[in-house]
Amino acid sequence: MTAQQVLTFAAACVVLIVVPGPAVMFVIGRTLAEGRRSAILSILGNSIGSYLVAAVVALGLGNVLAKSEIVFTVVKYAGAAYLVYLGVQAIRHRRDVTAPTGSASPPGSDAPSRRVRGNGPRQFRQGVVVGITNPKVYIVFAAILPQFVRAGAGNLPAQMLVLALVPLVIGLVTDSAWAFAAGAARAFFGKSPRRLEAFSAVGGCAIIGLGVTTALTKA
Repeated sequence: MTAQQVLTFAAACVVLIVVPGPAVMFVIGRTLAEGRRSAILSILGNSIGSYLVAAVVALGLGNVLAKSEIVFTVVKYAGAAYLVYLGVQAIRHRRDVTAPTGSASPPGSDAPSRRVRGNGPRQFRQGVVVGITNPKVYIVFAAILPQFVRAGAGNLPAQMLVLALVPLVIGLVTDSAWAFAAGAARAFFGKSPRRLEAFSAVGGCAIIGLGVTTALTKA
């Protein structure tokens, strides 16, 4: 593999990743619903899930999804249903979130301490599932990634797995930036418990909307 090959692919990935899309909406919704820490864990999980998709494509199974309407539809609706589930859970448990300034209640206040429901491993696993069940990731890897592989260099699966690390790193950086930006807004408006609950509900609605959009998206 040449440096020009990697840089050209990186430039194509920047164009696709930097423009706000489903991944960005998921990150912003998760940040508003549960906070920056939850979003970062979800980003890490989503990246791992996306890389597993790249491995599937490298093994030649990506074309099956890209060309099979039935398989694409099953994956699409599974991912959409899971996003709707996460959004509903965020709305249901909006009163369990932790205020950005800390979980302890102010002195003299009768408001209970609020903590994000669940833990790090759960949020990470959910990110992995979202990454794996995103049908568009399969299509992108199957349609774009092979164009940057050097057929004459041999070991095509290894080339694809190495190149797949490029969008992984770019996505980690850009998605984290969105998470920190949304987290700053959440911290600013979240000084009031009621506003924080409202922000969590907005985040849940954003995730539900993303699920509905995914379900309506055609191949």
